[in-house]
Amino acid sequence: MKLSDGEKLIILMLAELQKALNVNGEIDGAFVSEAIKRDKLWAINWQYQSIPFEPEDDPPAVKQTADILDMWMSIEEAYADLSEADKKRVAIEAEPFGTNVRFEGFDANHEDHYGIARFLVEDMHRYKYYAKRELNSHHSSVPAYLRMYRIFELMRRGLGNRRRLNANEIIHLLKEQVHHP
Repeated sequence: MKLSDGEKLIILMLAELQKALNVNGEIDGAFVSEAIKRDKLWAINWQYQSIPFEPEDDPPAVKQTADILDMWMSIEEAYADLSEADKKRVAIEAEPFGTNVRFEGFDANHEDHYGIARFLVEDMHRYKYYAKRELNSHHSSVPAYLRMYRIFELMRRGLGNRRRLNANEIIHLLKEQVHHP
């Protein structure tokens, strides 16, 4: 979604009026205001999918963030279901990450994905799986996650709703965090 500065100002003023008059409508003025103020206009399309907005691709970082969050949720849920023997295998074979099979987040200082993830989780109430987590990794993580995702995307095609990742697949993905082509 693209809005001119004037359109943004008009929408923000209308949202203030909606709040001041205590009007409850289909459109949440507070949410729209936050999306505008935090430069997350893509979120308005996501939130109000029933409105026939002009088709527009999400910014690449938004798609990447959603893909990464999906991937890590699959990894963590699959790991939780592994037998103790398989968890030990993961710890040994995916060292140093094998004992910490948990999404660490994004670097809040240098990766736009952090702000996107926070907005998705806190403002849009998506990815509730991550709701009570600190999503700041304090180090660059996106390049490693994108390497992992390229492999996960191929694996996911074979998963469907039939099964979760197995120990070998988790090990392969975790090792990709330290793999540098």
